[in-house]
Amino acid sequence: MSDLIISGLTARAVVAPLERPVRTASGTIPAAPLVLIDVATDQGIVGRAYLFAYTRPALAPLRAMVEGLAPLLVGKAVAPAERKRDLDRAFRLLGRQGLVGMAMAGVDMALWDALGHAAGRPVAALLGGSTAPIPAYDSYGTVDPVADRATLERSLARGFRAIKIKIGDGDLARDIATVAGVREIIGGETALMVDYNQSLGVAEAIRRIDALERFDLAWVEEPVAAEDFAGHEAVRRAVRTPIQTGENWWFPADMAKAIASSACDYAMPDLMKIGGVTGWLSAMGQAEAASIPMSSHLFVEASAHVLAVTPTAHYLEVLDIAGAVLAERAVIANGRAAPRGPGLGIAWDEAAVAKNAA
Repeated sequence: MSDLIISGLTARAVVAPLERPVRTASGTIPAAPLVLIDVATDQGIVGRAYLFAYTRPALAPLRAMVEGLAPLLVGKAVAPAERKRDLDRAFRLLGRQGLVGMAMAGVDMALWDALGHAAGRPVAALLGGSTAPIPAYDSYGTVDPVADRATLERSLARGFRAIKIKIGDGDLARDIATVAGVREIIGGETALMVDYNQSLGVAEAIRRIDALERFDLAWVEEPVAAEDFAGHEAVRRAVRTPIQTGENWWFPADMAKAIASSACDYAMPDLMKIGGVTGWLSAMGQAEAASIPMSSHLFVEASAHVLAVTPTAHYLEVLDIAGAVLAERAVIANGRAAPRGPGLGIAWDEAAVAKNAA
């Protein structure tokens, strides 16, 4: 097949219902505002990806930002690295952080999806990896160990041997009660991670993590502001529990700054913020060079493909934000998820898309 040429770019806004609303220290996300991207090509192949806007007010601007990239792409080859360079040049003066970077990453993921469809292979295979299942953890918001006991037990029944919960929505006593309750439910053999979602200062983070270390936590995630690399380094130096961060790194340059600052034991870039598949490839090289275990954040379908080729792959986060509008949800078997093709394995359920259009 000859080179694919981009012939069109469309974006649609939906608000996808969540099976489990995500409660955090910063508020509750009852449904997922998503932008669905379709990159059309001259040979009839369509590349697909989606973006997570986090809040409803960002949904329309993000959709417009994606569609605004069309004049920079139409008529050019489906070559993700080349198109990234084009977009980098186009936004050098404005800067890429925020909606611009999100839109660029979404297009990058859709281009890789198109290449996979053209080849009839999963993206993981195009990158030189296999489609073997990847260890995953079930990702929760804040939980009530009493009210949510049955839900947590269902995670164990699905084969998960790692679970993450969010804390920090109250005082230290509340954190201890929550973590103790969840640890009692899942037992000592299941890994337990906690996420503070940037809700603490350095001194308070150290105080709380010290108090939680008896529960054998696999990691504490983003205890302080994401951009505070020095703060993360100070917390990391003062506690024994590993520190996880990375979901808010913008492009591989932020990851390089975090590594230089010794800000974390573990890394978990977000495909939408690290630069899509192309950005992830650069990030995973940094993780390998620094011997840092690397996990994913959201985007379970696409993340499975890039983790398949990540030398220091750790865990795939399972938080299904798009399943309600997909033709097929990600499949979890024995606590693992495999990359699914062709491409990124994404197809829209058009009836659900129409029903949940924003």
